Amino acid sequence: MKYRHSIPRFLVYALAAMCLLLQCVAHAAAPLARTSAPGFYRFMLGDVEITALNDGSLELPVDQFLTNTTPRKIARALAENYLESPLETSYNAFLVNTGSKLVLIDTGAGGIFGPRLGKLAVNMQASGYTPSQVDEIYITHMHVDHIGGLTTDGEMNFANAIVRVNRRELDYWLSEANMGKAPEGNRGDQKGTYRRAMAIMAPYIKAGRLRAFDGEQELRPGIAPYQSAGHTPGHVGYMIESRGNRLMVVGDIIHVAAIQFADPTVRVSFDSDSLQAEKERVSEFNRIAADKTLFAAAHVPFPGVGRLRAEQHGFRWIPVNYSAGK
Repeated sequence: MKYRHSIPRFLVYALAAMCLLLQCVAHAAAPLARTSAPGFYRFMLGDVEITALNDGSLELPVDQFLTNTTPRKIARALAENYLESPLETSYNAFLVNTGSKLVLIDTGAGGIFGPRLGKLAVNMQASGYTPSQVDEIYITHMHVDHIGGLTTDGEMNFANAIVRVNRRELDYWLSEANMGKAPEGNRGDQKGTYRRAMAIMAPYIKAGRLRAFDGEQELRPGIAPYQSAGHTPGHVGYMIESRGNRLMVVGDIIHVAAIQFADPTVRVSFDSDSLQAEKERVSEFNRIAADKTLFAAAHVPFPGVGRLRAEQHGFRWIPVNYSAGK
């Protein structure tokens, strides 16, 4: 006689549930990745290709350096955007492929502020380019978070590039006399800022790869600087135009998007001339909103590209709509 042994149905269900549980436990044991995808974002401006590059992000005590406001207003504005201080802040640069030249606008901070920054070269390579391919570098101003990526340990990171800086900006930060009159410190118009600027620019000066420019003449067809002094004495932005399309790369007229778009009269303590910087910010915001111009900023959340709409008491930031490319 043959006997058939069957497993009770409830036991089958229990074994299946246990298998699923074990699978979940195994997956949960995987280490946390902790990092995002490579920081680049690409779009076309007419015939010109723009690649926003992220150098990293850093938590900044914005409640300690914003002025012409109050701590209560700062806290309220941040809370309305589900933010708080210290505020994680983007450091962005912008790569422009004209078809004949590769131009980089600003270079990030390099390794000066620790491992959270200094990712520009890696992200550039992830985007399909290398630092050795860059033909020219246009600097908005010479604070270290915009020029630090030019060098590593005194060596040029862009050995084939010409670096272009507004003459007034260059003369200001390379002046031993100005440094001698400055207070100690590393922020704004302090001795440390001068020392760093001089050290970073030194290898490009030695190699004959530093060029000063005056005025607002085109540096390349379709790319021209415009005067934007205040944050630093020779601070400039860059207007890029192609087939009727325009992009303003505005540098540091804004540092805290959640606060200064809604109230552009809020200043930062490390402006060379905070009142002039405020007037420039209001003027440029009005121009951007009136002309519906696309603009890009170093410290607006990555990719830092969008438009402004004027409102009753300030401006509303409208980020670019994401595109995965064509």
